[in-house]
Amino acid sequence: MTSLWTAMRITVISPESDDPREMRAMEGMFTLGLERYHVRKPAWSLPQLESWILGLPALWRPRLVLHEHHGLVGKLGLGGRHEKDRPSHGETAGVSRSCHDLPSLSHCIGRYGQVLFGPIFPSLSKPGYGPAGGFPWEELKTVLSRADGRTGSRVLALGGITAGRLNRCFELGFDGAAVIGAVWSRPDPIEAYVELRNHAETLWGARHAA
Repeated sequence: MTSLWTAMRITVISPESDDPREMRAMEGMFTLGLERYHVRKPAWSLPQLESWILGLPALWRPRLVLHEHHGLVGKLGLGGRHEKDRPSHGETAGVSRSCHDLPSLSHCIGRYGQVLFGPIFPSLSKPGYGPAGGFPWEELKTVLSRADGRTGSRVLALGGITAGRLNRCFELGFDGAAVIGAVWSRPDPIEAYVELRNHAETLWGARHAA
């Protein structure tokens, strides 16, 4: 795949509920270069989420992507929104989408700035959730190769991502990975992020030096 991006990227998705480590972890990961932090708090009300965001340093806001209460994106100057099944209406920058089947993925490439596709591996945060048996991996590689010429979307692998599995993501043609359990199931989320980021950078550097 001829990628649009200069490195394999890691995106971090928040824990669903309160986690006393979260603010410190966000600070550490942003300092280390994390570009996008997906805020997924499905049980939180709009006032609760707004209050939480207002309690964060304002300079973090352009890196936050909201999964719920999208009206806060413009109001608070956030980095974007994550749609479940609504069309992007041509707004690719700052709009992301999750896909779980190849027809949806093929349709969304070029229509969203970022597309998360999975599960690629058995989930670390959702036991029993993983890729279906007989998944057409070669067809996925063809879609990710942008063989039809469509570009403009960064496609990230989702589901069960670990540092040791990033090589498979790279082989399939993903531009990076979105992680939840790989970070939040570890005692030190910052250390986990650094391990993922460094492994991704090593893979990318080795491949493009060959």
